[in-house]
Amino acid sequence: MQIPQIRLDSKFVQLGIKPTNARTETRQPQADLSIQQPKADLKIETVPSKLTIDQTEARADVDLKHISRRIEEAAQKGKQDLLEGIARRAEQGNELMKIENGGNPIAQHAKVNSVKPMKEFNIGFTPSAGSVKINFEPAKVNIDVKRNKPIIETKPNKPIVDYYPGKVEYEVLQPNELKVDFINVDIKA
Repeated sequence: MQIPQIRLDSKFVQLGIKPTNARTETRQPQADLSIQQPKADLKIETVPSKLTIDQTEARADVDLKHISRRIEEAAQKGKQDLLEGIARRAEQGNELMKIENGGNPIAQHAKVNSVKPMKEFNIGFTPSAGSVKINFEPAKVNIDVKRNKPIIETKPNKPIVDYYPGKVEYEVLQPNELKVDFINVDIKA
């Protein structure tokens, strides 16, 4: 005996899942930096050295005198000679006034007035020691430095963040299927 039978054959759906991960890209630009170093203010003042050499006395020792000094010395010598002459004449006048005391004042006066004193001479071309006067003032240097601080300017830049969201793609690899068959099955009784 044959009995009709329904045979069902089903296949489930097969899905393929293709996920794409989310990702971020982050970039950090460098900060904008500006550094300036102003030069220091430098001020230098110098007072030059000074050398003074006075050789007036050395030149006078070798008879190379300035004309004003020669005139002054000649005036002093003239005055001194005048005073000595006045004193000599006064003394000789006093001796002549006292001629009664004896002696021969006229002959003595003639002898004294006619004989010139001996002149002394030494080496005249060598100046005396220490006659050249040297004075030296060293140079002075004043240095004034004013330091200027550096000028630093910074501007931070924000990070650049790019975000790419993730997604999931579905794909049907095998669709669901249902087969329905009608068959006759023999049953032995």
